[in-house]
Amino acid sequence: MAGIDVRHLGDYIRTQRRDSNVSLRQLAKLAGVSNPYLSQIERGLRKPSAEILQQIAKALRISAEALYVQAGILEQREGSGIVADAILADDGLNERQKQVLLEIYDSFRKENAVVLEPADVPAPAGSTEPLATSPAPVKKTTTPRTKAPAKRTATTKTTASGGTA
Repeated sequence: MAGIDVRHLGDYIRTQRRDSNVSLRQLAKLAGVSNPYLSQIERGLRKPSAEILQQIAKALRISAEALYVQAGILEQREGSGIVADAILADDGLNERQKQVLLEIYDSFRKENAVVLEPADVPAPAGSTEPLATSPAPVKKTTTPRTKAPAKRTATTKTTASGGTA
């Protein structure tokens, strides 16, 4: 973790702790670290390991990824935006589930950012070249269903005298 700005990381952890209304002692206990050690991290005097950062993140109920980015262990994801923030803030997901969802989301974004192949690009306006297009999707047509008329059956009525009417 050489070259990380531990002061900035400590400030970030302190801000997250205060925003969560958690005391230094409470956070140290929840994260399983000593009170003096956590204090030194917050003051930028110590470089915590990735494991300690994960414990702190869990105790603060924030994403370990956010702390890893602050510590310089991970690079900030491009296009993280609203979706990624929502995934990271979801308390109903564990850290592994959040990471998997973010990876899937990133793969979809990268897939959609692929530059179109030249064959898929229409010819410029005024060109006599035919457009290179893929075949149009076949639309399944269905005929509207009509309700068959109900069959009427002749009913016979029995009269009081035993005959039929």
